[in-house]
Amino acid sequence: MQSATPLPGRVIFIYALGQLGWSLNSYAVGNLLVYFYMPPEQGVQDIPTFVYAGAVFGVFTLIGVLSAAGRLFDALIDPAIANWSDRKQSKWGKRRWFLRWGAFPFALFSLLIFLPPMEGENAGNLVWLFACLALYYFFFAFYVIPYTALIAELGHTPSERLRISTAISITWAVGFVAGSSAFALQGYFESLGLSPVSAFQRAIMLLSGIAFLLMLTPALLLDENKYVRPASSEAGIWKAIRSVIRNRNFRIFLLSDLLYWLALTFIQLGVIYYTTLLIGLDKSEASVFSLISFLMSFLWYWPVNYLSGKMGKRQLMLFAFLCFAIIFAVVSFARFYSFLGVWLLYGLAVCAAFPLAVFGILPNAIIGDEVEREARERGTQFSGMYFGMRALVMKIGISIANLIFPSLLLLGKSASNALGVELSALLAIGFSVAGWWVFRSYEERN
Repeated sequence: MQSATPLPGRVIFIYALGQLGWSLNSYAVGNLLVYFYMPPEQGVQDIPTFVYAGAVFGVFTLIGVLSAAGRLFDALIDPAIANWSDRKQSKWGKRRWFLRWGAFPFALFSLLIFLPPMEGENAGNLVWLFACLALYYFFFAFYVIPYTALIAELGHTPSERLRISTAISITWAVGFVAGSSAFALQGYFESLGLSPVSAFQRAIMLLSGIAFLLMLTPALLLDENKYVRPASSEAGIWKAIRSVIRNRNFRIFLLSDLLYWLALTFIQLGVIYYTTLLIGLDKSEASVFSLISFLMSFLWYWPVNYLSGKMGKRQLMLFAFLCFAIIFAVVSFARFYSFLGVWLLYGLAVCAAFPLAVFGILPNAIIGDEVEREARERGTQFSGMYFGMRALVMKIGISIANLIFPSLLLLGKSASNALGVELSALLAIGFSVAGWWVFRSYEERN
């Protein structure tokens, strides 16, 4: 296999800015959609109802169904985008072509989702939301799948792949924290005289614009032809999928990753409810939780890199699953010791830092190792499909969580009845323990 130019730090930095962009851009749809269309019932209702928020089919909600359907659609097109990306020929590079054409519509539809065209509860808003979600998720895959495939192609050794994975984990966390500032920005714009809805929309508009510029950076500045080892695939989509799925080690990783994303999505969807209803704090403290947990996770990045070399990636992943289970166990009973207030919230944020660092860094490095091993042992290169299948499973997990979580809220999402919120934390414990059990069978190979 022909070698490529060694990877300098500035190239990793340019590449990582794209991760910062798409992390920031995807935050609102992934974490604020339920808040915007099913806000917590606490005092005066800041945000009016735009679509029907009651139960449908007895146990589901329209927002839950639409969110799950959007994620499922995204997951189903991931393998097609991955295969298209693996086979693409372009003078810009087969991955960068997608980044160039995907950045703007990806950013645009992340904003339009929160701009319902009609006031009040209306069927037109439901149609608008459905169409915008479908287009958003298409361009999400269009940008992100080729982007993540570059991890294995830019990194030519395990240490380089770990450096890249660490860098994009940092920028992913920065993007997540920046996205969580939407609540603070909403408060700022409200102080300027805007209504809560207009203030929230202005915040999302600002964040989406910044995200677009960041996503465009690697599309314009990364010289893919110079730093990526040339490799092409003529295999059709089903042959590529079969080649990836026959890797038993990768199948184990995928199942554990599914369970991880179920648990993580419950954290992301639930943080505003856990903060306000279980711990009894103001909604602005939800941003503080995200800020502390992700800033503290940076302190673990070097130790995670070091420990993965000493202990192995498998042991760290197993320990991280157990950490998540303990955190959710504390959250599920938070109302019994809510007198601790901010100290409880901050303590949970600090404890979440380690597993967030582990899951932020190691999964991409593990996939990169599997791609490299496949290329070395079988002479095939399906980088896009490996990351595409991971994305498919991730989005199935997020889809299921987005379907289940709003349904649980029907059982109680108020200060006087928070049963649904408490049950969400209990269910997340089960996901974390199941992920730990599955990943025990993973074989870490050199």
